[in-house]
Amino acid sequence: MKVFLVGGTGLLGCNAAKELIKRGHEVKAIALPPIPTGCPLPKEMDLELYDINKKSTKELEEMLKGCDCFIFASGIDERDERPHPVYDWYEKFNIKPLKRILPIAKKVGVKKAVVLGSYFSMLNREEYPLSKKMPKGLLERNPYIRARVHQEEVVKSMCDENFDACVLELPYIFGTLEGIKPVWTILIEQISSMDKLSFTMYPKGGTAMLTVRQVAETIAGAAEKLGNEYKGFHAWPIGMYNLTWKEFLKIVYDARGMGPNRKIVGVPAWMMKMGLGKTIKEYKRKGIESGLDVKYLPAIMNVNLFIDNTQTKALGVQEDDIKAAIFDSVKVSVASYKGEVELLGMRGDLSEEEEIKYFGHKIPDPVD
Repeated sequence: MKVFLVGGTGLLGCNAAKELIKRGHEVKAIALPPIPTGCPLPKEMDLELYDINKKSTKELEEMLKGCDCFIFASGIDERDERPHPVYDWYEKFNIKPLKRILPIAKKVGVKKAVVLGSYFSMLNREEYPLSKKMPKGLLERNPYIRARVHQEEVVKSMCDENFDACVLELPYIFGTLEGIKPVWTILIEQISSMDKLSFTMYPKGGTAMLTVRQVAETIAGAAEKLGNEYKGFHAWPIGMYNLTWKEFLKIVYDARGMGPNRKIVGVPAWMMKMGLGKTIKEYKRKGIESGLDVKYLPAIMNVNLFIDNTQTKALGVQEDDIKAAIFDSVKVSVASYKGEVELLGMRGDLSEEEEIKYFGHKIPDPVD
């Protein structure tokens, strides 16, 4: 199988490329420059450093021609701070590229697509039990969730008898890739403010999770099984392990060298909401909007967003050491938080200055 992958140098895309190549598939990829320092890219991957959104239709047709599967491992998530209205940024980086590229992929004969999404989307589906625990206004008040649901609708609209696709609704992911800044640096910043206390206050809920290696196996398994075992459109919540925040934070503190017995005090939603006033003021000062409404966040974080791993295993995902993966993520996050290492963070595109730096000129938008 020949695969075209968007996001080949990212944490998830790079590991997916390795897994696909290991299974005997051919991978052609595109990613924003630069290559993260020390990033162990698979030498067999055919990689171009460029902004795929700046490619013309003709260029996209040439790139996708001869490929069997399209994989979208790009975009931004709720932890990427952006100016108001933040929904416009999610649309720009997570939705519009799919609206443009998927029809072109179908036109040149690509038969299937795997898109990386978010497990927050499952909260919008009535068949998922936790959707009933969410207060009203889930989509209206949470731009990130609304955008992810919209992303799934776009992918679904492309499916027909000649094209199959899935969105992998991914939860929190642990593991590292050299040169990449873990998103968990934000968590280290948050809990470090309580280090002088004898306990840590945190929501009572929990989350599904999996390792980077398991995400790669999920992507590869979905790419192989789409069009064979699975036809049409699928949106799969993906997870292998379920931990409460208390269980998770004890591992985090152990990884920070503070031992596994840190006292974690569960904070009810109403109390967490009272304590978020400072965060709201900080967002206002910075001129940014949160993808998850800060006033709504306690309702989400105080439930156990757990996932049954039956479907994940059906895609061929194997057991892994989640504790070791959390340790790795925390250690690199701590180093990043302390300024001991320079790492590439989440990006949606290149600034004009970066385009000039890497290409010698500003890249014009495509004229089709």
